[in-house]
Amino acid sequence: MNSEPVPIPIPKRVRFVELNAKALRALADGDLASGSAEAGVDLDEHFVCDRARWIFGYRADQLAEDPSAAPWITRAVVSEPDGAVVGDAGFHGPPDEAGMVEVGYTVVPGYRRQGYARAILTALLTRAAAEPGVRTVRARIGSDNSASLATIAGFGFTRVGEQGNERDGVTVVFEVPAGALQAE
Repeated sequence: MNSEPVPIPIPKRVRFVELNAKALRALADGDLASGSAEAGVDLDEHFVCDRARWIFGYRADQLAEDPSAAPWITRAVVSEPDGAVVGDAGFHGPPDEAGMVEVGYTVVPGYRRQGYARAILTALLTRAAAEPGVRTVRARIGSDNSASLATIAGFGFTRVGEQGNERDGVTVVFEVPAGALQAE
């Protein structure tokens, strides 16, 4: 019998740091130093990879069109208490006419499989549940993204459909009523 102690995983804690229009535009342009300076945290190289640059450009354009979306969209995710930037997360925008918001998050590759996605999703769902205008939270996940599919398990999401196209393949659509969400 092995008598060595088994480490008990400690749940991760995260906080969100706003990425304002200037930070988003700098990151979209591939300027990590300016994006980090504007955000006030040292962002990871992941924030200027091709996929991130496209997303941040899209979000910067979204803010230019509708500045009131700022509290809802992409933020840097910072691990507490160590202060490491472990990803980005937010909603795709404010609640729509039906009270639906969609979550989106990415964990920086070096921090994956350590509980950060679960912590990020918990924080996003807690925020959504606290907002009176939110009735439903949606998540769209690639059918081949087993890590993200596993992350949302246990949060009460129900599979409501699929979407697909040649570029992205099949995406599974999940929803959960905001009223069913409970903070941990």
